[in-house]
Amino acid sequence: MRISECREEDIVLLDKHMPSLGAASLHTPRFARHCEGVSTFLIAWRETVPVGSCEVLWDGCEAPEVRAVHRDCPEIKGLGLWPETLRAQHVGSALIRAAETHVRQRDLECVGLGVEKNNPRTEDLYKRLGYSPSTPYLDCGTYQDSGGLTHRVADACIFMVKYLGAAALA
Repeated sequence: MRISECREEDIVLLDKHMPSLGAASLHTPRFARHCEGVSTFLIAWRETVPVGSCEVLWDGCEAPEVRAVHRDCPEIKGLGLWPETLRAQHVGSALIRAAETHVRQRDLECVGLGVEKNNPRTEDLYKRLGYSPSTPYLDCGTYQDSGGLTHRVADACIFMVKYLGAAALA
């Protein structure tokens, strides 16, 4: 497995092998943010097939509850694997480690990520990777289904934080 930053030509493969929930591709806006420099869009590959992705949002989590506590903390967001049979095969862990490497390269002290409160398995994984629960928040968003209907969602989450580098040793 290898992990690389997304390139424009990767979008077609992502859409083919890692389909989005709604009618619109999630990969296209992630790549646009990557090109603008406001995020880094990472892809995990098995040979020539994308099997996972995530995005590091350099401005951090948009939720006001999280921003109040972790203003300068980038967020790892949109961690996904496909097919789901890849769970427990370390693809997600490898993507998180790669994201942490990008954060360290910018000399930032911490990184965070959100997990739904009803997802203890994923929360346990994040704890094993060194993340600590910090701030409860609602992750709000919208998506459009294949019929064109827009759905609003609000998931109860907990923001978890990992301190990197010298700050982690203190």
